[in-house]
Amino acid sequence: MARALQLAAHGLYTTNPNPRVGCVIVKDRRVVGEGWHERAGTPHAEIHALNAAGEAARGATVYVTLEPCSHHGRTPPCAEALINAGVARVVAAMSDPNPLVAGGGISMLTLAGIQAEVGLMEAEARALNPGFVSRMTRQRPWVRLKTASTLDGKTALANGMSQWITGEAARADVQRLRARACAILTGSGTVLADNPRMNVRDIDIGRQPLRVIVDSALRTPPDAAILPALVACHHAEPSLRTALEQAGAEAVELPGTAGRVDLAALLTLLAQRGVNELHVEAGAALNGALLAAGLVDEWVAYMAPMAAGDIARGLFAMPPLATLADAARFKLGDVRQVGGDLRLTLLPA
Repeated sequence: MARALQLAAHGLYTTNPNPRVGCVIVKDRRVVGEGWHERAGTPHAEIHALNAAGEAARGATVYVTLEPCSHHGRTPPCAEALINAGVARVVAAMSDPNPLVAGGGISMLTLAGIQAEVGLMEAEARALNPGFVSRMTRQRPWVRLKTASTLDGKTALANGMSQWITGEAARADVQRLRARACAILTGSGTVLADNPRMNVRDIDIGRQPLRVIVDSALRTPPDAAILPALVACHHAEPSLRTALEQAGAEAVELPGTAGRVDLAALLTLLAQRGVNELHVEAGAALNGALLAAGLVDEWVAYMAPMAAGDIARGLFAMPPLATLADAARFKLGDVRQVGGDLRLTLLPA
């Protein structure tokens, strides 16, 4: 199963909106076939492994990181293919959270007389697909917030200068985070201040994540480098909307309170469009709004060993707290050095 998880990770950048899945077929204590799901619309991991195994699959044990599918989607059911191949046993790391499967694959195998088990290295399998699990069980993407700051928590000087706080290795690491995401989210303030492209560079993944802008008043200029993008606003003034649409953008009205965008509604919309992992690179206002709304699932904080002082710009714009008990708390998931900087991966406590 550990080998199957290694294989599944080969699809880290390419399987969206499908999950990353690996499969290993073993017979007489020897691997006879293996494979992974490479891209949506192409054969699943089990099919690649069965093709590699050929007749050796008959009577073999199959290790797969996700319960074999039991429904007709873009490809036929994998459970059916395993039955037709005559395998004797199937071990799945986790049940498929997709309501179209959700135990159906295991049931199909069991009814066909195949020994089927679930739960081996389940935590590792779930960790490989946090976005797919989130979209299927919560109807919203997994929200990964990335920040880059000085050691004293500043993202830019008071005059707005921020290039470059973190080093080249950290910036390359961020490209890998972008590459695994289905969509990249930022705010109109960042667009106006930095005119970023918010795309994947230096990694050939055969696609670009959907760019998404939270822009309550449609301030994004039609010549912004980030376009085309999905622009979420509170109210779309017709002339501004037309100008953006002519530049290739799609404007959607998601009115929330106080003239702001309903962020929860935006996440629901993105899930409906197949977004598993949402990568956020934004300013203090949007960062603070996401955190205050309880919508941050993972925070990846890059910290440079420097101090910028107390009047430099911070990470989160939030109302002042009355007590420390009101603070948003996180637990450390991973700590490592990336080049000359520190990277903390944090999960809500």
